[in-house]
Order: sequence, then C-alpha cells, then structure tokens
Amino acid sequence: MPEKSKISSTELGALWMTYQKKTMILRILEYFIEKSKNPKAKNLMSGLREKLHPKVVEIKKLLQNEGAAVPNGFTDQDVNLNAPILFENGFDIMFCRILKEISMGMYVLHLTMAYRKDIIKLYRNMTDLTQEYYGKFTQFLLGEGLLPSPTFINFPQSADFVTSNHYLKGTNILGQKRPINTVEFGLLYHGIETNITGMQLMAGFAQCAEGEEVRKYFLKGKELSKEIIKEFGEKLLQNDIQPPATSGGTVTNSTEAPFSDKLMIFCTYLLCGFSIGGQGFGIGFSLRNDLNMNFGKFGIEVFEYIREGVKIMISNGWLEEAPRMDV
Repeated sequence: MPEKSKISSTELGALWMTYQKKTMILRILEYFIEKSKNPKAKNLMSGLREKLHPKVVEIKKLLQNEGAAVPNGFTDQDVNLNAPILFENGFDIMFCRILKEISMGMYVLHLTMAYRKDIIKLYRNMTDLTQEYYGKFTQFLLGEGLLPSPTFINFPQSADFVTSNHYLKGTNILGQKRPINTVEFGLLYHGIETNITGMQLMAGFAQCAEGEEVRKYFLKGKELSKEIIKEFGEKLLQNDIQPPATSGGTVTNSTEAPFSDKLMIFCTYLLCGFSIGGQGFGIGFSLRNDLNMNFGKFGIEVFEYIREGVKIMISNGWLEEAPRMDV
C-alpha cells in the first residue's frame, strides 16, 4: 500500500488557486520591498517574503511529484522593480494586511478541502504564517498612527433578549429605526476600512494601467469602493458614530506601471471575491432589514464587477484555466 494517496481533485484545485495567489503576492512584495523607505516596514515585508517563497516551492514540488502541470501563475515578467513609487505613506503595509485577511479566509476554506496529511500540514503552516504577519502588520500600522481603532462603547450591564419583530425593522418611515448593534457596527466598520484601501489601490492601478479598457475598469472599481464607503458611513453617522478614516495611504503622480495589467486585474478579482464574502456575512448576521438590503445590493454590484473583469482577462488571454475534472 502506498505511503501517500494521490492528490484528490479538491486538493489539486486548492493548490492551484494557492499557487496563483502566492506567486502574485511575491511579485507585489518584491516591488514594495524595493521601494520601501521605512526600515521597519521593509524588514516586515522581507521577512514575509523569505518565509512565503519556500511554500510556493513546496506547492510546485507537490504538483510535479504527482505529474501535474505547474501553473504559470505570476513571474518576474509581471513586476517592474524599476518603476517609480506608486504608493506611499504606509500603503504598502495597509495593502499587505488586506492580502493577509484574504489569505486567512482562503486557507480555512482550502484546509477543509484537504485530506492528505502533508497538504493539511502545509495549510496549517501557511495559516500560522498568515496570522503571524497579519498581527505584525496591524501593530505596525497602529504604532505609526495609520490605522484608527474602532469606536469604544459602554459595556452592557445585563444580558437581554429581543422581544419584538420591530427589532428587524430599519426602513419604517413613521417609526424610529433601532440603533445598530455591535455586530452590525463591526461589519459596517470592516467594509469601510477595507474599501478605503481598495479605493486607493484602484486609483493607483487606473493611473498606470497600459490598456484603456483596463484603466476604465479600475476607475469603475474606485467608484464602487467610494459608493460602499459613502453608504456605510451614512449608516454610522445616522447612529452618531464617526466613520473610520486613516491618514495613511497616498497615491503618487507616477504613471509607470509597477505590475502588469494581468496581475492588477487578477489582484482586483481576488479582492472582489473577498468583498462578496463580506457582503454575505453582512446579510447573514445583520438583523436590521435596511442593512440587509445594503449588503445585498453591494454583493450584486461587486459580483457584476467581477464578471466584467473576468471577461477582460479572457479577451486578453490572461485567465489561466483551472485543472479540469478529467475523471
């Protein structure tokens, strides 16, 4: 009996997707490390790259040992280390922190698709690495004053239960909407925080994109992020809560692309998938119906935006095909 079973179809799909994402992140890290002016930030990103690169090599070997083709992913052809600084004022760490959020979610999903011990171990190790650097990036941004802390409140003095269906109402014209609760606030706050970074990212990508269609796509993404920030922010202001804002993240005047259009669109594809997950959580765990409608509306808009990006990738020959179910 063989020591290891063959890699299953679900494991193959997970490894394929992980290879795509990790090779993309390595290219982004290489550029940010090259351009970083902050020694501490540069050291953090260098440490992540040094630990992440062997994981990509490990995935490549796993696939090769099975006789499976290794994906193209993203190579040094997708990054221009000589391009001027496109983002500054802490944006590199802000964006790396978002990428680690995405990684945490994907590893949890991929771990549930893994059955072979070595692949389970791989995803556990990458989860540990991601959580470690997510924490380091968060503490760095807090220490630099680039990441505001969420609002503090008075703690409840009793455990209460909902006693009326009026608790669900948020659109009643004649009556007062109940205040949002802490769960709902957390979902709105996270949506604003991530879309602030997304808006800056889309602005930078649009500024340096080579293709006109791609440039317009990024500008559309910027406007979508602005719309989410505006509507979620208004919900907080209606509850006398100041929406989050950051002094960090600046787009320079550079128009020379640090990344290929292919990489930037795939990166946007991943971010939008993460956003749809956030809208889904919002629908599932918000109990005020106006918030449910907001989350549902933006879920649909982000999905339509993703499909538009996929069509651009297909028309340009940038969308690598996932392994087929050839049984």
